[in-house]
Amino acid sequence: MALMRSRFSAFALGIPEFLLATWHPDTRPAELVLDEAIVWGDLDIIRTEAGGPFDTRGIVEFEAHYRLLNQPGSQREVSNFMREGGRWYYLDGEE
Repeated sequence: MALMRSRFSAFALGIPEFLLATWHPDTRPAELVLDEAIVWGDLDIIRTEAGGPFDTRGIVEFEAHYRLLNQPGSQREVSNFMREGGRWYYLDGEE
């Protein structure tokens, strides 16, 4: 799903405004502070469900790799997306 990849890029580039703009209003936090010590590297998409041009919901399971204080790490999540008004939004995720 394209929104998943663009949101990962926003994390990697440190653009919280984009992340908030693509977060569904029902679950979006009031503000988002990114940890500048985390250097995001690769994104592996493990699986997707729905999320096509005629769907209103989609799921992306991913593993995002990072370095923190020069130590490797990763975050794995199953993310839920919702299309509203012709736009996709990140809804929530479960680790």
